[in-house]
Amino acid sequence: MEQKQLWPPSAINPKIGDTNMAARTSSVRNDYRCTIDRNQSGKYCVRIQARYPRHTWTLGVFFLASSFDRAMKRLEDALDFLQRQEEKLWFWGVDRAEDMGFSAEFLKEVGLYLDRRNEFPRKATSISLAPEREVPAFVLGPMRRGLAESVELPRSTAAVGD
Repeated sequence: MEQKQLWPPSAINPKIGDTNMAARTSSVRNDYRCTIDRNQSGKYCVRIQARYPRHTWTLGVFFLASSFDRAMKRLEDALDFLQRQEEKLWFWGVDRAEDMGFSAEFLKEVGLYLDRRNEFPRKATSISLAPEREVPAFVLGPMRRGLAESVELPRSTAAVGD
């Protein structure tokens, strides 16, 4: 059976070199808002609010770290986990909401805890990523700087007041 050649090339009949812009640029992006502060025991508390538009839900998690550098490494791992496990997290967190215990255990395996606080700080560093994609290293640099400034700010304002 011989295929007819359609001319000009169309989306139905793409040719070599044609690009489908709709497939290349997705408007659906996961948004991650992150904050960091030091708790009373001196540990760094990193909070992440993940917004997943495909299922229209939000997940809040947090973790503690002993140093800023350790917090940034764990943040990179946490964002990667949240990106890769979106479907499982949604399934156990929303679709099976009565079994939130499983969701909490699933998170705990990677050192994350459900953040049940309703308020999220307004001053947060944010990134948006295409679903189920790796977290590119270049987006972590600005996030790290923003979080470092937010941790240093209270110390510098306290020094000025003394």
